[in-house]
Amino acid sequence: QVQLVESGGGVVQAGGSLRLSCEVSGRTFSSRVMGWFRQAPGMEREFVAAISRTGGTGVYADSVKGRFAITRDNTKNTYLQMNSLKPEDTAAYYCAAQRILLPLSRSAGEYEFWGQGTQVTVSS
Repeated sequence: QVQLVESGGGVVQAGGSLRLSCEVSGRTFSSRVMGWFRQAPGMEREFVAAISRTGGTGVYADSVKGRFAITRDNTKNTYLQMNSLKPEDTAAYYCAAQRILLPLSRSAGEYEFWGQGTQVTVSS
């Protein structure tokens, strides 16, 4: 079984930065694309970023491109560096692990395991 635990959320002023971390248990980390999604109150969950199994390719939602960066290490961690935060970035952020060996996807339905979420609040 794979478990994901996010950390690093909090309250920050507009223009500030946060770094989210996701620790993944289990032995299949290197075989899975990793992604970050977010969900604001009353809104549907939306794609934020994803990174390939090797870490060589990252893709981003247009709303965060140039401000956020997704990375991963060789063991069990995925990170989301968030810079120049805006009030509209306020949401619960979820780490997710895609189904084994599938190509990188922006679709939540392609992700098999999810973390519990960490809250990010950006004040104006």
